[in-house]
Formats: sequence, C-alpha cells, structure tokens
Amino acid sequence: MVAEVRPDYPSEWSATKAVAARLGVTSTETVCSWVRRAEAATGARPGTTAEESAEPKRRKRENAELRRANEILNAAAGFFAAELDRPRRY
Repeated sequence: MVAEVRPDYPSEWSATKAVAARLGVTSTETVCSWVRRAEAATGARPGTTAEESAEPKRRKRENAELRRANEILNAAAGFFAAELDRPRRY
C-alpha cells in the first residue's frame, strides 16, 4: 500500500503515516518495518528474507528428529545384538 500511495505524498514517511492511519495501526514505525521486510523479501533492500530466517529453525527441528531416530535405532541394535549373544536352549 505504501508503494501505491507514495507518489501522492512528499516523503515516504508521510506515505507510511497515511497508510498506518488507514489501517488503524497506532505506530507508524510498525508499518515502516513491514515495508522494510517486504523490500528485503523482494530484493529491493539488503536483508534476510522470511525463508532465510526460518531455515535455521527448520534445520534445528530436523536435527532433533534425526537424533531421536538415531537413539531409537541404537537402542534397537543393542537389543538385537544382546539377543544374538545369548546362548540358545534346545
């Protein structure tokens, strides 16, 4: 919205202020941060995109899941190895 109304205002701040009023947002700085994030996501401004910032969280969850799976597999391997080492009764 800010990009659309920007030509109608003398500065980006005044355009942001107008958009904040239209949306009922009390803090113009909030709308300004939304604009910065949107510009970073499109590559118009340097910064991290939402995908880039979510990637480490996704990898942490994946690593935790893999660790749990490894613990289960190690426990199962230990159980079956112990079964193979026991003498058989015929």
